[in-house]
Amino acid sequence: MTATSAAPGRHRQLFVPAPLGAEPVIRAVPRPAPPQDPPIYRDLMRAWADRGRTLPGRHDPEWVRLSAPPVRQGQFSASVDPLGDVR
Repeated sequence: MTATSAAPGRHRQLFVPAPLGAEPVIRAVPRPAPPQDPPIYRDLMRAWADRGRTLPGRHDPEWVRLSAPPVRQGQFSASVDPLGDVR
């Protein structure tokens, strides 16, 4: 084995901190554009929206209302103190 060849197996990674006072280099990676929906899917979504139907991936206030737990009037308020003492 020569001095320039790498030894097989696990290798250590060394952490070398930046010099004091040096600012970290932050590189912005541009995000790819989101893929466009096929035209038939866009037309279907438009037809559903025109009819007032729920759309996938969109906020639906009616679903939020229907799936919320039922809360009765006074269910979470303080109880009435029958003896007049302070609790």
